[in-house]
Amino acid sequence: MTTDIDLNAGFCFGVTNAISKAENEIARNGTLLCLGEMVHNQEETQRLTDLGMKTLSYQDFREIKDSTVLFRAHGEPPETYRIAQDNNITVIDATCPIVLQLHKLIHENALKYPEAQTVIFGKKDHAEVVGLVGQAEGKAVVVSSAEEIGKIDFSKDILLYSQTTMNSESYESLSQQIDTLSKKHNPSGLLLKFNTICRSVMARVSNLVEYVKRFDAILFVAGANSSNGKYLFSACQRANPRTYYISQSSDFKPEMFANADRIGITGATSTPRWLLQRVEDLAQEFASGVNSVQKS
Repeated sequence: MTTDIDLNAGFCFGVTNAISKAENEIARNGTLLCLGEMVHNQEETQRLTDLGMKTLSYQDFREIKDSTVLFRAHGEPPETYRIAQDNNITVIDATCPIVLQLHKLIHENALKYPEAQTVIFGKKDHAEVVGLVGQAEGKAVVVSSAEEIGKIDFSKDILLYSQTTMNSESYESLSQQIDTLSKKHNPSGLLLKFNTICRSVMARVSNLVEYVKRFDAILFVAGANSSNGKYLFSACQRANPRTYYISQSSDFKPEMFANADRIGITGATSTPRWLLQRVEDLAQEFASGVNSVQKS
C-alpha cells in the first residue's frame, strides 16, 4: 500500500495566524487564556493545552479582570469587546481578516439600511455566526438550510450574507429561493445578496475533488464536530465513494484498506499537518496488520 498526504490540506490562514499568536504568547509568558475553543480539532486543542493554553468559557470571561485573553479566528460580537474594556482585559485579537471584513460589511449596511432585515446563511450557534449577528445588534435572522426559509419576513427589505465556511452550492440555491420569494411578496423591495463565503474554502473544494479521484480510498481527517470537515468530507465522498471520516484511531476499519493499493490522506481547514502525518503512520501500521490477517 502506498499513501499520499494532500499538501493543500491543513489550517487556513485565519486559524494558522491565531495559533501562531497563541504559541508566541505562551512562549513569552508560559500560559495563555483563550476565549472559546481555539479550533474544532481535539488533538490540536490538546497540544496547545499541553503547552500552557487554558480555554475560557464565556461565563468565565465575564468574571475575570486584569488579564490577557486571546480572541480566536472566529470573531466576536461587539459585546465581548465591551466586557473586555470594562474588566481591564488586554485582548490579543486573532480574528480572521476575512471575518473582520464581513463584520464591517454587516455593521455598515445595518446602519445604512436600518429598516432592512439582516439574514445570515449559517449555523445558529457557531462561534463565527454569533459574532456576525452581533454586528446587526442581535437582530439578524439565521437560516441554516432551505427548510428554515420560513424564518424570513419577505415583506421587508433583505440583506443576505453567509458564514464564511458554508457550502457555496447551498448558498446559491438558498439565494435563488429568497430572490423568488422576495419578488413575489415584496416586488418593489430591496434585496442585496452578498456571497461572503471565503474564496480559499471554495477553492479547497475544487482542489479536493480532483485530489480524491486519484486514489482507491481516501482517509479524511477532521474533528468529530467540525462543520467545515463535514462539508468537505461530503464533497470528497461524492467524488470518491470510498472516502472515510477519521476523527480518532478507533475509526480505522479493515474495509478501508481492502483492495486499496493507493490511499490518499487529507482533511479540513481545522486539521493540522502533524495530525495528517500521524494518521499516515497509523494507517500504514493498521494496513500491515490487516494484510497479515488476510494472508494467514
